[in-house]
Amino acid sequence: MRLRKREVTLQGQDGKVSIRRNDNGVPEVRAETMDDIAFGLGWVHSNDRQLQVLLMRIVLRGQAAEHLKAIPDLIKLDKYMRRMNFLPDAEKVIKMLEPHVKRHIERYTEGFNLFLSQNGVVPELRLLGYKPPTWDITDSLLIGKVFGFLGLTDTQGKIEKFIIQLIQNKLDETKLRELFPYLTDEIDYELIGKILVEHPQIPHTIKWFAKIPKFIASNNCVISGKFTESGKPIICGDIHLQINRLPSIWEEIVMLLPDNKMAGVSIPGTPGLVVGRTKNIAWAPTYTFIDMLDYRIEHCKDGKYRRDNMWKDFKVREEVIKVKKGKPIIYKVFENEHGALEGEPYEEGYYLTLNWSAKDGCGAGEFNSMVNLANAQNVREAMNLLKGLDAASFNWVIADTQGNIGLQMSGRCFQRPDGVSGLVPLPAWDRRYDQKGFVDKDKLPSSYNPDENIIITANNDINDLGSSKPINLPMASYRAERIATLVSGIKNVTVDDMKKLQYDLYSLQAERFMKLIRPLLPDTKNGKILREWDLHYDLKSKGAGLFESVYVETMRKLFGEHGFGADVFEWLVKETGFFHNYYGNLDNIIFNEHSSWFDGMTREDILKKSIEDGLKTGVKRYRKMRKIKFSHILFGDNLIGKLGYNYGPVRLGGSRATIPQGQILKNSGGVLVVAPSYRMVADLSTSKIHANVAGGASDRRFSRWYRSDVKNWLKGVYKTL
Repeated sequence: MRLRKREVTLQGQDGKVSIRRNDNGVPEVRAETMDDIAFGLGWVHSNDRQLQVLLMRIVLRGQAAEHLKAIPDLIKLDKYMRRMNFLPDAEKVIKMLEPHVKRHIERYTEGFNLFLSQNGVVPELRLLGYKPPTWDITDSLLIGKVFGFLGLTDTQGKIEKFIIQLIQNKLDETKLRELFPYLTDEIDYELIGKILVEHPQIPHTIKWFAKIPKFIASNNCVISGKFTESGKPIICGDIHLQINRLPSIWEEIVMLLPDNKMAGVSIPGTPGLVVGRTKNIAWAPTYTFIDMLDYRIEHCKDGKYRRDNMWKDFKVREEVIKVKKGKPIIYKVFENEHGALEGEPYEEGYYLTLNWSAKDGCGAGEFNSMVNLANAQNVREAMNLLKGLDAASFNWVIADTQGNIGLQMSGRCFQRPDGVSGLVPLPAWDRRYDQKGFVDKDKLPSSYNPDENIIITANNDINDLGSSKPINLPMASYRAERIATLVSGIKNVTVDDMKKLQYDLYSLQAERFMKLIRPLLPDTKNGKILREWDLHYDLKSKGAGLFESVYVETMRKLFGEHGFGADVFEWLVKETGFFHNYYGNLDNIIFNEHSSWFDGMTREDILKKSIEDGLKTGVKRYRKMRKIKFSHILFGDNLIGKLGYNYGPVRLGGSRATIPQGQILKNSGGVLVVAPSYRMVADLSTSKIHANVAGGASDRRFSRWYRSDVKNWLKGVYKTL
């Protein structure tokens, strides 16, 4: 029995569970109780997204080389997952679940397994010879806990390693602190120069890593009814993830109880909504970039680490990595109170250990909060619930039907000693630098019915909204500022206004940069085109491509030729997220006329040379640079993937600092496209949400719902749920 055209009826514990698709292919689950809703949702995810869910479990449990393919990249991936050991205390976490929440997740797993037992594993996994064990509660807990780590928290870790490399390459300290203004620590150049830095366990060239959902950025906004046409709040959220994949990470869902209606998107493999609304409230998240990782320097030799004048033994965890049609690999992980060691401590030297603030005793809060959110009556209740999330570090905006709006940051953040930023590794043997526990959740940024009557976050610095300073690597504020500008120019905001805003392609970054370069542009054909550019990254534009060429040349000359070195700069652009996530740090140096980075040159000299070289490119419309395709998460570009599993090419507008971003990150392993994977707008005067998603409901290639919403997503057409 599968969900196709006809309604499916299941027998729940408390009555019938009916499941049907609406006209947009979105599943609607109707039941008498929340437990039976969870049962139906589990069945739906097994029907629509079994391939996605089971692939995630394989990868997150470090079993890719065993079940997918016996290749070095997957062995590296397995080692990384085993070393991180994202759910080391599953039994403890399960005990931390509220009884009704535990029952809710168990009912979800029963629904998932019911479909699996009746219909078997999907053909793609049968081809691989994979015989999945039953889905259980720890599988859902693992996905829920890891979701906020991969792509964001781990990106911050890579930037911290980049800082180490800059120090080891003797970058001038004044330049370093100007590039990273939150870096307040005293820097021991001699000690950091001795660290043996391990190459990334997961290089960006590993295509299999794309099977795991990764947050990249996002925008959200909530507007008080004082500014809206309806007199009630309007909320909108766009979650920026990798979008050039099929299926999309999200599955849209409608869940109907006798006394409640819930609609939004779920993560297959877990119960509940990440973004959406109920009859009382609506909510949407963005990522925070808070201090959740801690690198320490360990002095090691003979398998031990130093504390004072003593050498102590690591706790050694042996992981057996099975390899498909090959011999198992014994992988040893060395751990102490500061986390897992990168490398093996037998040769004397200085190594890094990595600790994640959510490593132990976390994971239950995510489910206690999100399951209970369905019954929250107002913004205050929702804020208190969302504050309980530990591993998921987000800025949540919320609205309710009573007219209230709010913001609540979530996440477990290290409480550092004074003067410690968390951006450089400190000696593990010096107890002065030990964490002082975690930041009190009541001190995290939050806001309730602010005087401005609007709340906007876009991964920017909002430390001023709390009594702590948890954010240490924020993104630039261009997107948040652009949203504020557009909203302030509308007298009575409507849903249609917010839909238009979510597709706005104007760049405040370009506006600011053009003020510097416009007077320097030559009276040539290309110079005139760029001078007259309207600062929109739309596909018909000729100026957008020329601007990008000049902008990248400016960065290359300042930070490549006169900074990191040309090779390092190219590596940053092609193989890391630094240029794409932290371009604001680079921009601030360009905009500082007296920056230490100019090395005796003038800013005007750098810009003139950048303009000269950047304008040598041929004139072409922006669309020529913006071709992307949606690739199947398993088959990708292989022969099978080309048989209708992929979609495209299509063209994507936008750039790093436009509201919808639209970043195309190219590296030697392929292409990562960052854009709103899901857009949602809701006016709390109605029970509806307006949404579109970069994909469809089903991961079945021959289903009409496989990529059913992609065209709407591209054209700005929203469905109503």
